[in-house]
Amino acid sequence: MFLAIDAGNSNVVFALYDEVSKSWKNHFRIETHAAKFAAQLHKKAPMYFLEHGISPSDIKQIGFSSVVPEINEQILQFCENFFGTQPYLISPASFEKLPIKSLRPNEIGTDLICNVMAAYSKYRKALIIVDFGTALTFTVVDDKGEIIGVNIVPGLKTALNSLFQNTSKLPEVALKMPDSVLGKDTIHAIQAGILYGYTGLVKGMLEAIEKEAKQKFQIIATGGLSSVLTPLAEVFEEIDRNLTLEGLRLITLANS
Repeated sequence: MFLAIDAGNSNVVFALYDEVSKSWKNHFRIETHAAKFAAQLHKKAPMYFLEHGISPSDIKQIGFSSVVPEINEQILQFCENFFGTQPYLISPASFEKLPIKSLRPNEIGTDLICNVMAAYSKYRKALIIVDFGTALTFTVVDDKGEIIGVNIVPGLKTALNSLFQNTSKLPEVALKMPDSVLGKDTIHAIQAGILYGYTGLVKGMLEAIEKEAKQKFQIIATGGLSSVLTPLAEVFEEIDRNLTLEGLRLITLANS
């Protein structure tokens, strides 16, 4: 099996790729900024593998993408101790062997590169990849696989948490698309404002990108919250929540 480790700003995701079924399975995550991250890593990861009947020796290769460098060493050391193998850590040097290009490889997150690698390898067309994570990102790729620009705004949960943390009377609410844009109570009002607001933001951003680029793009969505904004379903060619993981796997294989 191939193990992908994707360290993001909110969570570190572990996922296994089964070479037989050609599919991703057995996902689990650990909060990135937990006070006792190292303790959670050494406790939760071995327990997960034990509960699912997966031996560390079943893991033949590990790919590792991180946008949180302060925890890299802990993860690398854990993998070497538990699996007996060192993960391949994706870096700007990894991009040299890929069919995609970036003008500033040192400035773009490896998670976004993973997204581009997976999407472009599949479609080989001009793309916009919308990633609904801690940040909401729009990565624009031309038909030759070159990243021509990136746009970053606060993610859905980031915006919602900011509203909750910076106001004294507004409650925490679930990220659930309401039936009406007009709120009938406080919770409904927040849901309508955030979710309908972000629906308009995404549509407006995609329209602005295509207008400036003077062309149409195939639009792919990914990220844990990619399916929350249901009115956008018709905008996306595909919603692939495993896009980053698949790109991580492809980049690791290309550099093996």
